Amino acid sequence: MKRMTELIFTAGFALVAAVLLCACSDKLDIQQVYEFDLATLPVQSTIVEGGEAEIRCQLVRSGRYEETEYFIRYFQPTGKGELRLEDGTVLLPNDLYSLPGETFRLYYRSLCTDQQTIDIYIVDSFNQTVTKSFSFNNETEEGVENPEQPAP
Repeated sequence: MKRMTELIFTAGFALVAAVLLCACSDKLDIQQVYEFDLATLPVQSTIVEGGEAEIRCQLVRSGRYEETEYFIRYFQPTGKGELRLEDGTVLLPNDLYSLPGETFRLYYRSLCTDQQTIDIYIVDSFNQTVTKSFSFNNETEEGVENPEQPAP
């Protein structure tokens, strides 16, 4: 009986030691992925052909991991125009560009008289994506054109 008790005690001690050794880790658990959003100031809704609209943007991050990089791309499902960064870089649709910082400005120039929509995508280095859409109605010298009624 004494031998059986010693065996159970030894097995229990070995089990506790194994659990304690496996539970310890010298690695730090560092969170790298944080949610983010793109905040913008109000943007004009009308634009003339050749006119430009300014879009002031700021990344709003829920946490900070310094090695996270942010990128921008855009699509234009309707209309025709040109989007550029404040440093003059003209963005091509669906190409990925590095963001210049957390606060930046975009400039959209209208190249047609139709209603125009642009979709802006901000992507981080962990493939999280935030999308913002902006629509512009055509404006003429006399006022806003109504796309349902032909101009005289």
